[in-house]
Amino acid sequence: MKKALDEVVEFCVNFVGVDLNTASWALLSFVSGIGESLAKAIIRHRDSEGAFAQRKQLLKVARFGKKAFEQAAGFLRIHQAEHPLDNTAVHPERYPLVKQMAADLGVTLPALITQPDLLDKISLEQYVGEDIGLPTLRDIIAELKKPGRDPRESFVTASFREDVMEMKDLQEGMTLNGVVTNVAAFGAFVDIGVHQDGLVHVSQLADRFVKDPNQVVKVGQQVQVRVLAVDLQRKRIGLTMRSGKLEKGPEPKERSQKPRTEKKAAKPVTDLAAALEKSGFRVKKGKKS
Repeated sequence: MKKALDEVVEFCVNFVGVDLNTASWALLSFVSGIGESLAKAIIRHRDSEGAFAQRKQLLKVARFGKKAFEQAAGFLRIHQAEHPLDNTAVHPERYPLVKQMAADLGVTLPALITQPDLLDKISLEQYVGEDIGLPTLRDIIAELKKPGRDPRESFVTASFREDVMEMKDLQEGMTLNGVVTNVAAFGAFVDIGVHQDGLVHVSQLADRFVKDPNQVVKVGQQVQVRVLAVDLQRKRIGLTMRSGKLEKGPEPKERSQKPRTEKKAAKPVTDLAAALEKSGFRVKKGKKS
């Protein structure tokens, strides 16, 4: 599990980037080309010499060679750096290329970064070479348009109602904001801010028939729900995403009790002939004397 977790952290660090002047040695150790010992060496250098002003100052760190610099530099950011590209994902080996782009447009490097419209005037085909292709050039332009941007998608949290903090605060018919926490075949669980997820049954996910809940909602999606039912004893919350009037399921009806009719007791049969006839025998009746 630790190995898998380390791989995920390393991926995230190298995808988002790290602030060279604020990151801990533990975080820096996950940057490509930097291990635990180099990360601690960076921290010692930062503590003794002060904050880094340029990426190339990393080469002054003990045992931080050109190979490590080549691997790590593109993932390390320096806010308010002396070189404008040190706060971007552009690798130092591409700095001359970007400077040439600015020169070809007749502008300075800072102007190229602060005026995104200028980047649209660049003909990337003229910069394609044996060591760089159009995909890399497009990535450089995208980075220059938003230098130092966080590549992660914006994350918006749901705004829960301040007057609804616990299950006991819920009332049937309430409209609430929530976030989908799990999707199952029978419906979706939604966090509505009461420390107990509510269930939106598959039949309550939409105004139409829903065969697969995954076609309607996904984990992390913000939704608006209404409270159908609250069971405090069993800690269950029923929710709906359907519009219109709330409809509860039909309540079970009591079966009507029909009056019982008492069966009349059969009269005892005392006549032998009559009893035989009743049992299916033919009885020859004699003549009366």
